Amino acid sequence: MERIIFYVLAVIMIVFAIASVTSRKMLRSVIYLLFVLCGIAGIYFLIDYNFLAAIQLTVYAGGIIVLIIFSVLLVHHIEMELEIAKISKQILTSIACLLGLGLFLTTIYSYEFKVVENTLTTTTSDIGAALLSYGAGGFILPFEVISVLLLAAMIGAIIIAKGKKLTDKKDEIV
Repeated sequence: MERIIFYVLAVIMIVFAIASVTSRKMLRSVIYLLFVLCGIAGIYFLIDYNFLAAIQLTVYAGGIIVLIIFSVLLVHHIEMELEIAKISKQILTSIACLLGLGLFLTTIYSYEFKVVENTLTTTTSDIGAALLSYGAGGFILPFEVISVLLLAAMIGAIIIAKGKKLTDKKDEIV
């Protein structure tokens, strides 16, 4: 039964990922991306990584998608259609994707995966302590870097939303 659920989730994620990339409507692309991220959380639930699945839903499917939707609403009109790339760029991108897929599959099938028995259990308090620690294995620096990155993204979205300043006619003549 788990295998069937995995394949259903995988097909849903692939279909919505392709729809997200090929859709010409900006908002629809973001919604399709939301379905892909929810599918990833479903796979985490399937392999019993409940904490990681909850983080996936809250951070990515919740926070990042809301940030993207607000950026889309600030920057563009809601029903704006994206331009279609030239055929040469489409072919080049397709070749690059096929090469990347070939490299990925070659790497996966050439590696011999070994089953590792995990006897160590990690509690939520251990995860929280590791996330906020400054020592070896701590994650406080990546959190700070991500917060600066999100701040820069929001400032960039606001600047783009403001648009260009109107120039005076004096500047245009010169």
